[in-house]
Amino acid sequence: MIRTKIKTALSTAQPGETIKVSGWVRTRRDSKSGFSFVELNDGSCMTNLQIVIDQNVPDYEATIKDVNTGASISVTGKVNESPGKNQRIELHAESFVLYGTADPDTYPLQKKRHSFEFLREIAHLRPRTNTFGAITRVRNEAAAAIHRFFQTRGFVYIQTPIITTSDCEGAGEMFQVTTLNLERLAQVKTEIDFSQDFFGKPASLTVSGQLEAEIFATSIGECYTFGPTFRAENSNTSRHLAEFWMIEPEMPFYDLQDNMALAESFVRTVISDVLENCSEDMEFFNQRIDNTTLETLTNITSHEFIQISYTEAIEIVKSSGKKFDYPIEWGSDMQSEHERFLTEEYFKQPVIVYNYPRTIKPFYMRCNDDGKTVCAMDVLVPGVGEIIGGSQREERYDVLIDRMKEGGLNPDDYWWYTDLRKYGTVPHSGFGLGFERLIQLITSMTNIRDCIPFPRTPKNAEF
Repeated sequence: MIRTKIKTALSTAQPGETIKVSGWVRTRRDSKSGFSFVELNDGSCMTNLQIVIDQNVPDYEATIKDVNTGASISVTGKVNESPGKNQRIELHAESFVLYGTADPDTYPLQKKRHSFEFLREIAHLRPRTNTFGAITRVRNEAAAAIHRFFQTRGFVYIQTPIITTSDCEGAGEMFQVTTLNLERLAQVKTEIDFSQDFFGKPASLTVSGQLEAEIFATSIGECYTFGPTFRAENSNTSRHLAEFWMIEPEMPFYDLQDNMALAESFVRTVISDVLENCSEDMEFFNQRIDNTTLETLTNITSHEFIQISYTEAIEIVKSSGKKFDYPIEWGSDMQSEHERFLTEEYFKQPVIVYNYPRTIKPFYMRCNDDGKTVCAMDVLVPGVGEIIGGSQREERYDVLIDRMKEGGLNPDDYWWYTDLRKYGTVPHSGFGLGFERLIQLITSMTNIRDCIPFPRTPKNAEF
């Protein structure tokens, strides 16, 4: 018999029906009357299925003592109406198989509260907890919603390279990829000859798929990437990961206004889909993690995003009278505290800030006619701050070359990118969303390391 997932059993199984379920034991209670109650979970939903195993079930006496928290079992039995208040059905076992035991003296996930710091140390087991099971299901639904959003609008999914020889952000904080013998290089202490390396030149893990996505946007139309990206930033904050996933759409014939409209629709649609399709998990986050979770997300989905220029944003922050850790002046980048003040305290709803100073933004952003700002935009949301960064791209060849030189980049290294401006250039725009930032927003988890299955951070690459 093929197993029935517990989520399906809880919603559709009818009394009298015979089904088979399999999963991991959350708890077992023994009755003096000669039977046991087992709470079983298979990860398909938050709720456990109660299994009643009677002493007359074959191998009960020999096996039941090993059906402890963490053990894996399969149960075939008959569905009964449950006399309990909080459950529609329970399963009365006719037979069961114990697949794997879990020693109660060493199994780390006993029935008690565990800190998130502790659970990061056992990331191979933490998906079995309520919190991380819920995060995993929300990640899955959010990823599906992202693909749905773009696919239903005619976007093409593009897989961009993970290994690259260009720095999209111009920040230089990239992981190098090499097959050179590092031990030998350390011994001889000579200058590295990258012509002898695998690719014949310095190569790194990508920080973005944007530049490659622009190739397809200017040939086949609207497209998007959704893949891993890497930053070798030595940061141990609750907002940073060395490896994370990015969604990066690129659209030809879009100006900055079109870009902002798409970004707003994207955020609101994905969040709405998660609220609709993961209601049980979202209720859990609202009850156990932050009791303003649903209110915050409903605020985002039910309000149009306010649009203000960077100049207006700086004036609002400076005139607020609020003391910030980082003073702000026109021409400096806004910190998270400034972004969150705008969206959480001043406007109390999502905000899109646009037209940033050219000196603080990358070379590929289109220069405005004032010579001081670029067609950049950041989407700010309550609880997180910046969740999307994007821009209209610089489509003018001469201006792009000047901007590269301004940033200390050699245009010859980006010959293929500048070629797009020489042959049939068009206005085009795009943005990037850090997937884990989105998950952090949706779940209200305070540390981004809990929003990805296996976090990669400075001095930490376990699992």
